[in-house]
Amino acid sequence: MTHKKSTSPVRALGLCSGGLDSMLAGLVLKNQGIEVTWISFETPFFSAEKAKKASDICGIPLLVKDITFAYMQMMSAPKAGFGKNMNPCMDCHALMFETAGHIMNEQGFDFLFSGEVVGQRPKSQTKNALQYVEKNSRFKGSILRPLSALCLPQTLMEKNGLVDRTQLCAINGRSRKAQKELAAHFGITEYPAPAGGCLLTDKQFSIRLKDLLAADKTPEVRHLHLLRHGRHFRLTDTCKLVMGRSKADNEQMLAWYDPATDARLDHTSRPGPVVLLFGRFDQDQIETAAAMTAAYTKAPPGETSDIQVTIAGHQTLVTVVTKAAADFTSLMI
Repeated sequence: MTHKKSTSPVRALGLCSGGLDSMLAGLVLKNQGIEVTWISFETPFFSAEKAKKASDICGIPLLVKDITFAYMQMMSAPKAGFGKNMNPCMDCHALMFETAGHIMNEQGFDFLFSGEVVGQRPKSQTKNALQYVEKNSRFKGSILRPLSALCLPQTLMEKNGLVDRTQLCAINGRSRKAQKELAAHFGITEYPAPAGGCLLTDKQFSIRLKDLLAADKTPEVRHLHLLRHGRHFRLTDTCKLVMGRSKADNEQMLAWYDPATDARLDHTSRPGPVVLLFGRFDQDQIETAAAMTAAYTKAPPGETSDIQVTIAGHQTLVTVVTKAAADFTSLMI
C-alpha cells in the first residue's frame, strides 16, 4: 500500500449491517474527510433493509449484493464451524470481506472497514477471531476496525497516512455506553437494537434448515426463503408440507410457490391455511397432506372433508375423515 496523492480523496468500503456499530464506524471515517461507501449483503437468512435505513440516516451511499450461492457453498463446510445454532459467524464475515475486497479492487477503493468491536461478542469478535476473519478473507492488511482501532495493532492504512489514527476509537467489551455517547456526538438518535438480524442464530430456524439440508444438500433458493414462514412438516425423506399460520404467512408462501412442481391443497367448503406440498411425493403423501389440511380448519374431527389438490394445473378431489391437528404433531419440524 502506498501513500495516497493529496489531490485524490481516500475512499473506504465498509461492511454495513445497519446496526449502530456499522453507522458509527462509517461516520468516524467520514468525519476525517474519507469518502465512505457501505456494502450490505443479502441471503435468505438476512437482508439489507436495516442497512438501507442506515444509509438514509447517515447520508452514506450503499451497495447491495446477493451472495446466496457463495454463502451456501461456505455453509457446506465452514472452516471455523458453527456457533450455537447454524450460524457460521467467523466464516460468514470472512466471506463478506472477501467479496467486498474484490469490489474494492474493481472500483478503486483504498481499504475495507467494519463496525466490529473487540470483545463485544465472546466468540466472533475476539482479537483471535478478528485475525481469523482477516486472514481467511484473503485481504489481510486491508481491513480497518475504526471503533476498536486503538485496541488493535496499527494498520498499513494508518501507517501510510490514509487514516488518522488519533481520530479512531478504543471501544472494547460488551457495554454499549461508548457507542451511545458517540452516537449522541454525531446526532444519531435512531438506530436498531444490537441483537437479531440473522436467522441462522435462531434455534427453530436452524432446526428447519438442518432438516432441509439433510433432505437436499443443494436446495432451491425459494425453499430457503420458505423456511421463515408457516408450519413445516416432514412427511418423508423427499417430501415436505408447509402450512400457513396467518394471512402474512399465506401471502409469503404463495410468493415462493411453483405451481408447475408443487401441490397446493384447499378445503372445498371451509376457510383454512395455504397448504403446499414440496419434493417427490406419491398418492400416500397426498392423502396424508389432505388429512392435515382438513385438520387445520375448523372442521370437527370425524367430519368428512373434501380437499382439492392442484398439481401443474390439474385438479383432483381427495375425501378424508377429519382428524385432530394434534394427530400430526410428530411430523412437525
